[in-house]
Amino acid sequence: MKTSIATQAIVAFLANHVDALGWTNVSEVPLYGLSPPVYPTPQGSGSTSPAWAAAYGKAEAFVAQLTLEEKMNVTRGYTGTCVGNSGSVPRLGFKGLCFEDAPSGIRGPDFVSAFPAGSHLAATWDKDYMYQYGKALGEEYYGKGVNVALGPVGGPLGRVTRGGRGWEGPGPDPYIAGIQMGEIVTGTQDAGVIACSKHWLLNEQEYRRLPSALGESLSSNADDVTIHELYAWPFMNALRAGTAAIMCSYQRTNNSYGCQNSKLLNGILKTEFGFEGFVVSDWDAQQSGVATANAGLDIVMPDGGYWGNNLTQAVNNGSVSIDRLDDMVTRQLAAFYFLGQNESYPKANIYSALVQHPVLDVRGDHDKIIREIGAAGHILVKNVNNSLPLKAPRHVSVFGYDAEVKANPWTNPARFGGGYEVNFGWQTFNGTMITAGGSGSNTPPYVISPFKAIQDRVIADRGTMRWDFFSVDPTVEASTDVCLVFINAYASESFDRLSLSDEFSDNLVNNVASNCANTVVVLHTAGPRVVDAWIEHENITAVIYGGLPGQESGHSLVDVLYGDVTPSGKLVHTIAKQDSDYGNVLNSSVSFDAFPQSNFTEGVYIDYKYFDRENIEPRFEFGFGLSYTTFEYSNLAISQSAASTAAYPSANVSVVQGGHPELWEVLFNVSATITNTGSVAGAEVAQLYLGIPNAPIRQLRGFEKALIPVNGSATVTFELTRRDLSIWDVVAQKWLLQGGVDYPVYVGASSRDLRLNGTISI
Repeated sequence: MKTSIATQAIVAFLANHVDALGWTNVSEVPLYGLSPPVYPTPQGSGSTSPAWAAAYGKAEAFVAQLTLEEKMNVTRGYTGTCVGNSGSVPRLGFKGLCFEDAPSGIRGPDFVSAFPAGSHLAATWDKDYMYQYGKALGEEYYGKGVNVALGPVGGPLGRVTRGGRGWEGPGPDPYIAGIQMGEIVTGTQDAGVIACSKHWLLNEQEYRRLPSALGESLSSNADDVTIHELYAWPFMNALRAGTAAIMCSYQRTNNSYGCQNSKLLNGILKTEFGFEGFVVSDWDAQQSGVATANAGLDIVMPDGGYWGNNLTQAVNNGSVSIDRLDDMVTRQLAAFYFLGQNESYPKANIYSALVQHPVLDVRGDHDKIIREIGAAGHILVKNVNNSLPLKAPRHVSVFGYDAEVKANPWTNPARFGGGYEVNFGWQTFNGTMITAGGSGSNTPPYVISPFKAIQDRVIADRGTMRWDFFSVDPTVEASTDVCLVFINAYASESFDRLSLSDEFSDNLVNNVASNCANTVVVLHTAGPRVVDAWIEHENITAVIYGGLPGQESGHSLVDVLYGDVTPSGKLVHTIAKQDSDYGNVLNSSVSFDAFPQSNFTEGVYIDYKYFDRENIEPRFEFGFGLSYTTFEYSNLAISQSAASTAAYPSANVSVVQGGHPELWEVLFNVSATITNTGSVAGAEVAQLYLGIPNAPIRQLRGFEKALIPVNGSATVTFELTRRDLSIWDVVAQKWLLQGGVDYPVYVGASSRDLRLNGTISI
């Protein structure tokens, strides 16, 4: 990269003054507010794989036939059939690209599926489900003629505990986020659809994400280590999996807007990570013309933005080179050919519900995988004396606004997620929650509410039911066998949460529990939700975090409640005892300055890494989740592969999508035996945490899920790559293995339930 010397000079200067500035080592050197210029944009060449090379050959031949006006047209978005449409070239038969939301299902048209949210999928800790989810999504996008699916989400990662959009992605751990992004990209693109991984980078809060009357957008200020080891990490997996598009984010990063940040786009994404596809702006995220073109933006959405005819003028006067314009168009066409979309791709069929149109049902049998993922993402966190699974109770009482699709007849129409139109007026009485709000939500063809599914089961058991969906202090009949209380915690794009609990819901739970000796609480949540107002109540016998499970919500829950599926979900967030335990990252940064700043001074220490460092006891730790059976861990074994353990990756090896290829080489294999010692078959998520020197004391670096019969055993194997064992060296601008030190290895059932331990020495 042409400006790497300048970058290294800045870092080296600071490194040489570590002591004087009060830092203890070079990894602590902050670069807040500094975004070094990196120009020009690397031209895509297809050199990272034969498939990309073939795609580039076709794209370059196509672009060579275009006029300047046609090239310009392809770089701008248009409002049309889809949420975004790229320009077309009619004389050569290129119809442009159709872009559509959302990462959990196509948002808008009918006869599509409402999948679980990204956070719910992550709670399954199941790589197979992650792939199947991506494949099913891709099939629906393909069926509707959508070229580019706007997902998966790896940013926001979830730094801000009350952030509005953390639920769209896998949560605040970069390792599981990376695995999920990679699997979804693979599945989506196996279906022939371009996956657009988003949002690049550090868009971690909703407040002041865009310019306003107050001034510029917020600047997320993070150092080089934090950018690499935390926020960019998941995108490396997406790139490795072949993602053909990346969406740049709204806010500024180190005082440079995301879609004109040359360090992030030209430097890290297109040079260091070898990205071959195209960068598209988030909708209305472009804040300049020439600067965005030269920084690496390839197409602007949803309309012409600052480009249009201005881009033609900029090319003609030399402000933007013709090579840069050609590269913009070539990258888009390369992605088009990379996915084989030139070969009889379906016509876009995205219609408004207000327009008469033919039925195009693309759902297939996706309800089955939605139900399975929904059940697998339910997390059992309390179960006193095996209160669950339910054993055909004859008298069941259901309470709470979240139990049914429409709970209160005096409020607005039912909400189970939705768009922007009611985000600010949403109330807890508006029904069960299967997803959350904004562009990441979806359009369910139906909703199986918890109440419906429970009622169907009670009818089959010849039982009786009572219910009250909106009273805060409902009547509990004396003959009730079990009381099920449903509450939720909503979040949405365009605003951040104000609390991790609410008084109405907490009072509801306590009031029911005070009158019912067997109270089960189910929470549908868009992120962490604290429960200490009632979690230790002696009559609360079981608690389930139900997440955001999609259209089959009730069926998925009943499968777990009645034991048809043994719960195996695990938390992807730390649940604190009180909001303040999350520290400085609890809330979004609020500022009325013209140039607001948010300094990520905590570095990589978010969620469980922060709780571990500060020795804060959580209510439920990251990775925690109960089962209806029990597991024992044994036989930890560590073996080294033949791959090189040199300090740095080789200098003379070409970068591929996802970074230096040696970063993905397996250096060590770790295995363990898991035995089911309980009375029912169940799946266990075994987790590997690594103690990397000069880094957090424990970081997730592996997980494997195994379905194990009663008295059976399974061997799980974790592959540790060079990247897994490395830290980012800010001076060398490379990933570094540390020699002469020990790397503690822990394998267990959560981040704090570590059953086995060993050591890796390099």
